[in-house]
Amino acid sequence: MESHLLLCILLLIPAFASSDFLVTHVRNIKKRNSDNDWVVNGIEIYKMKIDSKVTSRFAHNVITSRAVNHGNAHKEVFFDVELPKTAFITNFSMTIDGITYPGNIKEKEAAKRQYEKAVSAGQTAGLVKASGRKTEKFTVSVNIAAGSKVTFELIYEELLKRQFGKYEMFIKVKPKQLVKDFEIEVNIFEPQGISELEAEGTFITNDLQNVIKKTFSHKKGHISFKPTLDQQRTCENCSQSLLDGDFIVKYDVKRTTPDNLQIVNGYFVHFFAPTNLPKLPKNIIFIIDISGSMSGREIQQTREALLKILDDIKEDDHFNFILFGSNVHTWKETLIKATPENLDEARKFVRGIDTEGLTNLYGGIMKGIDMLNAAHEGNLVPKRSASIIIMLTDGQPNVGISNTQDIQTHVKKAIEGKYTLYNLGFGYGVDYNFLEKMALENKGLARRIYPDSDSALQLQGFYDEVSNPMLMDVELNYPENEIADVTKNSFKHFYDGSEIVVAGRLRDINQNSLTVDVTGEGANDALSFTSQQDKEQTAKAFQEQEYIFGDFIERLWAYLTIEQLLEKRISATGEEKENLTAEALDLSLKYKFVTPLTSMVVTKPEEDENQAAIADKPTEAEAQAAPVAQASPVHYVHASSPTWHTSVDGDPHFIISVPQKQDAICFNINENPGAVLRLINDPVTGITVNGELIGDKKVNNDAKIQNTYFGKLGIANKHLDLKVTVTPEKITLQKETGKTTFTWLDSVTFQQESLTLIINKKKSLVLSMGSGASFVIVLHQVWKKHPLHKDFLGLYTLESHKLSEQTHGLLGQFFHPIDFTILEIHPGSDPKKPDATMIFKNKELIVTRGWQKDYRRDPEHGIDIPCWFVHNNGAGLIDGAHTDYIVSSLF
Repeated sequence: MESHLLLCILLLIPAFASSDFLVTHVRNIKKRNSDNDWVVNGIEIYKMKIDSKVTSRFAHNVITSRAVNHGNAHKEVFFDVELPKTAFITNFSMTIDGITYPGNIKEKEAAKRQYEKAVSAGQTAGLVKASGRKTEKFTVSVNIAAGSKVTFELIYEELLKRQFGKYEMFIKVKPKQLVKDFEIEVNIFEPQGISELEAEGTFITNDLQNVIKKTFSHKKGHISFKPTLDQQRTCENCSQSLLDGDFIVKYDVKRTTPDNLQIVNGYFVHFFAPTNLPKLPKNIIFIIDISGSMSGREIQQTREALLKILDDIKEDDHFNFILFGSNVHTWKETLIKATPENLDEARKFVRGIDTEGLTNLYGGIMKGIDMLNAAHEGNLVPKRSASIIIMLTDGQPNVGISNTQDIQTHVKKAIEGKYTLYNLGFGYGVDYNFLEKMALENKGLARRIYPDSDSALQLQGFYDEVSNPMLMDVELNYPENEIADVTKNSFKHFYDGSEIVVAGRLRDINQNSLTVDVTGEGANDALSFTSQQDKEQTAKAFQEQEYIFGDFIERLWAYLTIEQLLEKRISATGEEKENLTAEALDLSLKYKFVTPLTSMVVTKPEEDENQAAIADKPTEAEAQAAPVAQASPVHYVHASSPTWHTSVDGDPHFIISVPQKQDAICFNINENPGAVLRLINDPVTGITVNGELIGDKKVNNDAKIQNTYFGKLGIANKHLDLKVTVTPEKITLQKETGKTTFTWLDSVTFQQESLTLIINKKKSLVLSMGSGASFVIVLHQVWKKHPLHKDFLGLYTLESHKLSEQTHGLLGQFFHPIDFTILEIHPGSDPKKPDATMIFKNKELIVTRGWQKDYRRDPEHGIDIPCWFVHNNGAGLIDGAHTDYIVSSLF
């Protein structure tokens, strides 16, 4: 139900790898050079343009950024763009000194195999995708020589959805430095005519207000924003950029009829959004999780949101509250009318809601369904009314029926398609897959509520989307002998300010007209009308060809079809799921969309060796805006989908990357040689990873300590009855059926059942086991006669989102969301490493700004990664003491 086009621009930022990354970055930007203060760390962005063309709600967006390296050495340059989650990337390329490196869209597994080979060859380039609350982040970097120029170009497409009576284009702008030629240009073409158009920005000052140019007439609308260098400055003599915030374009179209039908090149799109209809009364049940995990801010924000919602409930509506902890509680025994007296009583009830017990989700939701059934059977609610269930939970069922598949089956059977179920998942402890499947099976949807200061507003905002139903049981019917491959054309509810969109293909490309019959149930009577459109009418409306991009209706149909196939696939099983997957994959490849079934592989130059970068489209169940846990040296290279990326290397260092803060936390573990540490333990997938420490050949006389490293790793999957032992000399796979041994002396690709192992000679191996996470192990070899050091191993984890939420261990515990605040930064004992106070889980920790090394790309020298260092074996950061993670053996 999202109705915005959202994109964030953080383009072409020179990379830093020093201990004071944040400070250096800010200083570089603030340092003023009167001649060229738009050059940062030797990099000048001389042009940046966001060019959007919107035709009949379908947006085609091209983001271009050009830069030049004015330095006297190679510089790494990043291209970062945040895209709306509902958008599909269609193309990317980068051009360096006239040579273009394109992106190629492939089936996901094929792309992953190419990526894993690149990883095993030490040619890692980042996965170019990560996820936020409403966005997915596309990131790619490249090294360019002194004097060289680079051009990045990214193209993506999206169907704008109407919400609260407007289409919205949301552009998050953050170039991080002054740009000589910066421009946002939006061209809109709507055959129905544009009724209103507006543009604003959160960073727009009074001086910048006049820089926004807006015009619209009849079918065309145009927005441009092109500030000069001086207009971009935060002050007259500053080199910091004002361009940091949201740029928003909103518009709507003229509606002389309830619908609009368009036909182009054998494809049609049908928009349905009637106006001036009386609102349907609604019967709404709020089912609220009050288990112990909701205590504190979550239940307080829930109360705040419910009080605001009660202010918006209409007197014709009926409502009730059901609370579930260990037991199920109801406010009233049945639905009651929203009279002023009842609303006042409801407010008192909501203010008293508090937490208790466990999570009887099944009991709560079944009580709500039974209550709606009784209300309809007893004629307690109007016959022409919309019945809606909104459930909010922050955890997983653990009282009564707790098997999620059984709950889905019972709920679907009880609802029987009569009511709409909306599931709101508060935070990251929920089983989002389960909530989404159950909602989709019952004509609703799931939405994640992010644990933040605005959680109450998120809850209220969702209610606003569904608070004004206008029609029920809407159907748009087309002649079956004339059309094929039509998208969803039956809808349980039509909400005020929204729009229904149906697209399809004409069987005869030369057909001149199409008729549609629309039916639905309104507040007072049934709705029924017939609409017709011919090709000549559409062609006449589209005479302004400069606004049109390609076969846009065909691409709109493909976009909508893929989106709906992927949605159906969520709740499908067996052969049906396989067929839906195959169909969505074929369309994704044909129309070159990056979807959850495809990836875009980008080959780029890196010291005369090709590197593979891979861009994925995650699902909401995968894409949790939570921390990336890494045990040193960290790689900020994102692989395969926005997941936890963990690594342990060196002597041994651990790093937790927290992407929403663009920062990291690190700590060391100091333990004796021979100790075995529990790194990852997942009782659900059966995967464990343990590491045994080895020491230097002798104590380092200068440092008076004996450094330790991982000399042996044990990776097990009990469901596959598989144990893998890795040492600097060999790799051993052990099952009941026997043992297989490999050495590091040859490059090997080995596949057996659910196991894939790729050895890159004397460098690294990639190990994938079943449906769990994948692991990369880096081999560090030293001179055999070295007086001090021994060979050792480094471990990196990919796709750790595939591990369950019960995962723990020195690394595994950081697969869960974390947050921290840094206060009171002040000089430390080392002038280059300031100290600070970190607030973490209501504890105050003294931390030091430092860095750890990532050896995955450069096993010999490593790459410095800045982080806040927690002292004393991570005390206060890790659960318990570090000695709690010492185990008796590798397995």
